[in-house]
Amino acid sequence: MILRALDRLEELLTAAILAIMTSLTFSQVVLRYVFDTGLIWLLEATVYLFGWLVLIGISSGIRTDSHIAVELITEYLSPRAQRVVAVTAVALSLLYAVLMFTGSFTLIQRLYDFGSLAHDIPLPRWALLSSLPIGFALLGLRLGQAAMGIWKGTRGALGHRTEEPSIGLDDQSRPT
Repeated sequence: MILRALDRLEELLTAAILAIMTSLTFSQVVLRYVFDTGLIWLLEATVYLFGWLVLIGISSGIRTDSHIAVELITEYLSPRAQRVVAVTAVALSLLYAVLMFTGSFTLIQRLYDFGSLAHDIPLPRWALLSSLPIGFALLGLRLGQAAMGIWKGTRGALGHRTEEPSIGLDDQSRPT
């Protein structure tokens, strides 16, 4: 139940951030080319929002199996060897997520203690950059879910879901 709510929150945040970024960028273009002016803080806001979008998108990509998988070598391995490669890849990715979470959390603490503000937005930098520890915590959670799926057999040996996507066509009606 909590994970489903988190899934939905991830999707809503991604859509909202993308819509806000598009609106801000469109506003800046109109201001610049129609009115020969602009708002300097729009660029900085878009950069911070892009950071949030990327970091939430990374964990969402793990959840939905939308990351690119290079299977050139692993497809020739036995199923057991494929599983070992998948578990190793997930473990190394989880180690990366933990290291990045730790480093970014330390950064946020120092920015909070220092009290610095963003250049053009009157907000504290720690609040704007809190996307880092939040994003890497989400990534760790999603990698943990992927590892459990590989362990339980609900994800294939390469970490992808084992069920085939259905396109709604039976074998007789498929185009040749």
